[in-house]
Amino acid sequence: MSEGIDIKELKRRMDGAISAFKSDIASLRTGRASANILDPVTIEAYGSRMPLNQVANITVPEPRMLSVSVWDKSMVSAVERGIRESNLGLNPIIDGQNLRIPLPELNEERRKSLVKVAHDYAEKSKVAIRHVRRDGMDGLKKAEKDGVIGQDESRAQSERVQKMTDETISEIDRLLGEKEKEIMQV
Repeated sequence: MSEGIDIKELKRRMDGAISAFKSDIASLRTGRASANILDPVTIEAYGSRMPLNQVANITVPEPRMLSVSVWDKSMVSAVERGIRESNLGLNPIIDGQNLRIPLPELNEERRKSLVKVAHDYAEKSKVAIRHVRRDGMDGLKKAEKDGVIGQDESRAQSERVQKMTDETISEIDRLLGEKEKEIMQV
């Protein structure tokens, strides 16, 4: 095979988008409390945004309760604000240096909003995959224009990149469908 683009690198980047999507949807709650629910939460701390798990310890003392132990007392209100603004529908209760977060019952409306969030995560992942495809196609066009590869080789590699993109997007759709079923299950 001639030069052109690194198909393995494009595949690695697309797999990275799938991994990110998997971790995003793992944070969506289905029935029992999980510390992963708070993974998408970031906190304004020490002049920058950082993940909640870098400023606090998250535990699950009861099936419908999360406990967040903030390491630095001055960060408690920032952690509380970050959880409230995270769009997860959680209302933490401050208890000294700890926050108790009761998880609301999953009613039909809440389930639908969680499905919406899952769809948003899927769309972000699909956009990332399309960016990878665009980078690959741009690389092929440049290689063809520079005379590194011929038109036939460029077309063949373009088809491989498109096929890889379609497979990756269908994997995202499959994972989304599974998660949607899991969320809507009463």
